[in-house]
Amino acid sequence: MSQAFLGNSYIQNIVMGEAKTFLAKERTNDPLPVDLEVRMSFNPNLTQSWFGSVMAIINNITMLSIVLTGAALIREREHGTIEHLLVMPVTPFEIMLSKIWSMGLVVLLASAMSLVLVVKSLLHVPIEGSVLLFMCGVALSLFATTSIGIFLGTMARSMPQFGLLMIMVLLPLNMLSGGMTSRESMPQFVQDVMQTMPTTHFVSLAQAILYRGADFSIVWPQFIVLIIIGSVFFALALLRFRKTISAMA
Repeated sequence: MSQAFLGNSYIQNIVMGEAKTFLAKERTNDPLPVDLEVRMSFNPNLTQSWFGSVMAIINNITMLSIVLTGAALIREREHGTIEHLLVMPVTPFEIMLSKIWSMGLVVLLASAMSLVLVVKSLLHVPIEGSVLLFMCGVALSLFATTSIGIFLGTMARSMPQFGLLMIMVLLPLNMLSGGMTSRESMPQFVQDVMQTMPTTHFVSLAQAILYRGADFSIVWPQFIVLIIIGSVFFALALLRFRKTISAMA
């Protein structure tokens, strides 16, 4: 839930209060027996830290997974260590899978510690759903985003180029995924395009589990979509990585 949602809620409450005050002065008939009052679900007080802390973890998971995998590939190419792998009995698939596994595991452990130790223990943000189920969703999201990092790493020839590519990719992934602003307020074309991105489904999955306490029977469609999207990005990154390895050989 972003600041736009909070501002909208505050404005609605102010307008409703002024309207009730005006009607109370002007009307001559008896008041209604029922007084309607809007309440926010899952965060009645609209506490910003409840939304901001969880969304910060979600956004950092995407950023770190892309940065670490892409930067590791470029550094090895710049230092010449990737040529050593070419003479070893390993395939490009195994090389790429090792980088995805290692970097993904680092981000997975960091996100779990941040959620449990910082968000839940220090900030006292209530976590309604299963942390284990959320971490399974994180693992599937990392499968897709680390593949994106490998793909960008094969396209860039240096770290500055990778930084520029990362900005062009990372900003839309985070800003248009539904975590920073409502997807319903976006143009229909943008909504359709973002359905092909892993962050959109990961944000939906994470919010359902952590905010609303959803179980697997509710979020299984997001799990399936993340597996499909991750497989597609992995295949594209593998093709590009094989081409890069062949050119270096």
